[in-house]
Amino acid sequence: MAFAVLAMARMNAKILFKTVFFMGVLLLLLLMGMHNRSSVDFSLPPVLKQTLQQPAALMYFAFFGVGVLTGAVITMGGGRRKTLPPIPGRPEVK
Repeated sequence: MAFAVLAMARMNAKILFKTVFFMGVLLLLLLMGMHNRSSVDFSLPPVLKQTLQQPAALMYFAFFGVGVLTGAVITMGGGRRKTLPPIPGRPEVK
């Protein structure tokens, strides 16, 4: 029982840290958007034929969004489930 309480406390601290970190990144994104209002050129010759000219804040937001989606896809599922050792006297379920 004590192990479950400690595991839950660690889980909550981990979630709290992730939330604070994510909010800090969003704050930086907000500050970049407020102070970089000029237009910038974006060119990617293999994919885009013409050069895009957009506000810098919009570019920051787009790159941030792509990064968040990439991180979500990379960390999503795909791993093996951890199997617990069988309990003595109980039949295994497959």
